[in-house]
Amino acid sequence: MFLESGCLKVRGDRVALERLIEIVQACRRCATMEGRRRVLSHANGQPGARVLFVAEAPGRFGGERTGIPLSADQTGRNFRRLLDAAGLDGDEVFITNAVLCNPRRDGKNRAPAAWEVANCREHLVRTIDAVDPPLVAALGVVALRSLAAIAPHEATLRTVGKPVAWYGRSLVPLYHPGPRAQIHRSFAQQQEDFRLLGALVRELTHRRPRSLQPAECAPC
Repeated sequence: MFLESGCLKVRGDRVALERLIEIVQACRRCATMEGRRRVLSHANGQPGARVLFVAEAPGRFGGERTGIPLSADQTGRNFRRLLDAAGLDGDEVFITNAVLCNPRRDGKNRAPAAWEVANCREHLVRTIDAVDPPLVAALGVVALRSLAAIAPHEATLRTVGKPVAWYGRSLVPLYHPGPRAQIHRSFAQQQEDFRLLGALVRELTHRRPRSLQPAECAPC
């Protein structure tokens, strides 16, 4: 989506994101998430981001505590190092989750249930539409499945780093930055995946600039 701003059109929809944040903060769809923080705010990023990352769910020591996805815990520290490898600054990305609240059992993180992911899917669709990134990066299987329910795709972790056309943009599958994922893909391999991601982001946004696109209008 493009919003007119003078003689330029600005990517993303700030009004839609503001409204979505209000809706998410008031969300009560999951009884299992009562008392949990709803991790969607301006701390996630801004409309017009070059890439939107979708992870699984906020961690109890990360997003649940800070209100910022992929922050503060070991997963968050890994992710920041991976962003460095990609050559991406924090203001160039928008970060969200397939589930916006911390799923927990006996005080510990657990995988989100399929119905919890389904309950949050509308929020994810509206986030993607409001941010309108040229590229979406799915961090792990849960994110890939949630995005496939929005629009079918062929991306899997077997095709890590390879973009596919999806929902009017490009989708790239990546491993989750959590420590357990390193059993299947080493951190060094993930750093290389993110370097390739950074190159792809720059290629895509060279074709379609990050926040501004010339509009056909009279001279200012």
